[in-house]
Amino acid sequence: MERHREMAQSGKTKPTILIVEDEAGPRDALRMILRPFFNLIAVDRAGLALEMLREHPIDLVTLDLKLPDKQGVDLLQEIKAEYPDIEVIIITGYGSLKSAMEGIQYGAAGYLLKPFNVTELISVVNQTLTKRRRLTALKQFLASPSTQWTTDAEVAQNWKRLMQDYAGDRVPRADGASEMPDWTPLVFELLEAKGRALFNHSSRVSFYAGMLGKAIGVTDEEQKTLAFGSFLHDIGMLAHEGPELEWPDDCRSDLRRHPELGARMIAPLQLPAEVGQIISYHHERYDGTGSPFGLQGAGIPLLARIVHIAETFDHLVSDTPALSTNEALEQIRSQAGIAFDPTLIEAFIKVMRAGEVVMPPVVPSMRPSAIRRA
Repeated sequence: MERHREMAQSGKTKPTILIVEDEAGPRDALRMILRPFFNLIAVDRAGLALEMLREHPIDLVTLDLKLPDKQGVDLLQEIKAEYPDIEVIIITGYGSLKSAMEGIQYGAAGYLLKPFNVTELISVVNQTLTKRRRLTALKQFLASPSTQWTTDAEVAQNWKRLMQDYAGDRVPRADGASEMPDWTPLVFELLEAKGRALFNHSSRVSFYAGMLGKAIGVTDEEQKTLAFGSFLHDIGMLAHEGPELEWPDDCRSDLRRHPELGARMIAPLQLPAEVGQIISYHHERYDGTGSPFGLQGAGIPLLARIVHIAETFDHLVSDTPALSTNEALEQIRSQAGIAFDPTLIEAFIKVMRAGEVVMPPVVPSMRPSAIRRA
């Protein structure tokens, strides 16, 4: 067993990186490249990594997926469960690229393929640490007692503050994302700052809604609207003071209001009206007993009906206790004509059982399923 500790005496304000790598070659290469810029701790197995996390303030972990005492993905899940603010970058060989991509679903900030080069490594680490600083600032903003979303004036002031602070430290857009509005990275990171479970839920709902929209032949413009609206459907959760997706009994009225709150929150962003409709109406029920407006049948906008199905399915397969895909589909089918549009339900079941869908990895949450409360 080998333990390496390198704490730079002259750089106490430097971020601290924990290197978890059992092979001496890659471990030494990481130390040599990162030493001038960061404080380093290097270990060769998962048990030592957990020990170092308990003993030292760590900002970022570089994680090999193959360790002698535990799979890297399992260690990743432990890290994110106990230390959700610590960022993790996966270091992997080509043979474990699929596992690396799954690791992203469990909260890894990114991955590097072996052999890595100096420029790529430094770039990914710096981008990850910069994002960590942004998320920390956004978490502080959301947790501040002065951050209120009750009135239109408060909402406008919040976005003004956020845009001003975020403008100087924004994530560069990815290639092909030129049509995305300027606020998009900020809103996405706001959801992530509220909690990884909310961010992952939003991502999966957008995935399922997009599949259903494509299956029924919505237009390209509607597909774009559906992608934005489905991802932002729970943005009203930002107004809740507690942990994301955890609503105690005395907050149930706020839970029922989150579609209304979300629609108000996005108003200054000048999105298409259909995006606001998705957020406002995604908890309406086909029989008219939903909230907040009691809309019925075709009176509920089509894209909102789609998102209601996608969101409920995700709760059923990801909340604890989770159902299998087939169990979830049958439970949704039992609510056709009651909670959901019967035609859309059959289309959703058909596309989910077509055998062509690659389901995104699901990280279970501990919240009871929405359909069981309905």
